[in-house]
Amino acid sequence: MDEILKFFLEYKEMIFAIVLSIFLGIEVISHVPAVLHTPLMSGSNAIHGVVIIGAIIVMGHADTVIPQILGFIAVILGTLNVVGGFVVTDRMLEMFKKKKN
Repeated sequence: MDEILKFFLEYKEMIFAIVLSIFLGIEVISHVPAVLHTPLMSGSNAIHGVVIIGAIIVMGHADTVIPQILGFIAVILGTLNVVGGFVVTDRMLEMFKKKKN
């Protein structure tokens, strides 16, 4: 129990920032109109490109097999998220195009 209390006292500013950002994120996302929610979220999935770059760097500096495996999994999942985000965005934009008769 003392270690937990010591941890909270040592990192209270970081914990406060994380809790505050959680509440702020919930508040911001809850006020996004439903029409914009899917393109906004799918576009933000493209930020996973940073995860892909980080995973490639981790894999390049890895000395053992475990970081290489975790980096490979991160590259695969990040790539799936980026591609999925763009697919969803393309589908949403397709809905707003005029239909040909």
